[in-house]
Amino acid sequence: IDENHVLANEGLELLWLRDYVELFFLQVQGSGIVRFPDGSRQRVGFAAANGLPFTAVGKLLKDSGKLQPGEVTAQGVMAWLRQHPDEAWSFMKQNRRYIFFRMVDGAGPLGSQGVPLTPGRSLAVDPAFLPLGAPLWLDTTEPGSDRPLRRLVVAQDSGAAIKGPVRGDLFWGAGEAALAEAGAMQQKGRYWLLLPVSVAERRE
Repeated sequence: IDENHVLANEGLELLWLRDYVELFFLQVQGSGIVRFPDGSRQRVGFAAANGLPFTAVGKLLKDSGKLQPGEVTAQGVMAWLRQHPDEAWSFMKQNRRYIFFRMVDGAGPLGSQGVPLTPGRSLAVDPAFLPLGAPLWLDTTEPGSDRPLRRLVVAQDSGAAIKGPVRGDLFWGAGEAALAEAGAMQQKGRYWLLLPVSVAERRE
């Protein structure tokens, strides 16, 4: 859509971003905060998608030898794309999934249930395997370390890249500190679905 200017002159633009790499990551995340030159901010959220499958650019860079396995973090991918502008677009356009945004006022970002996500407590899951709104006990480790990360979380979001029964994406929040944690989060772990006794008995 971007490369061929399919929607040009349609008057559908919400905002203009000066950094194409930031726009690309906004597309991947599906929501974010745009900061204007005067310091004001506007939250944007997921409105719709074009229905095409998601392709992870980090995996493409790793498979092509551009990045080593340990470098495939959000920060590593972002740095490579900025350092190689002549090659960056050829990789980014391989992710054919396109996200449309809407203005969001108030707290956010909003998850798949339409409620604001909570940093460190909201988990994106695959709704085909886990019900949204369900509490889970997460047992994993902190990003890039072996320090235990165990806590109660709630399945409140989903995503095109979150597929499978044991797959989750912990929401870390907004800002550089949150990006540092989220970008390095590639941990293995487990979780337990917590059900009321009456419901668990019916499932036996």
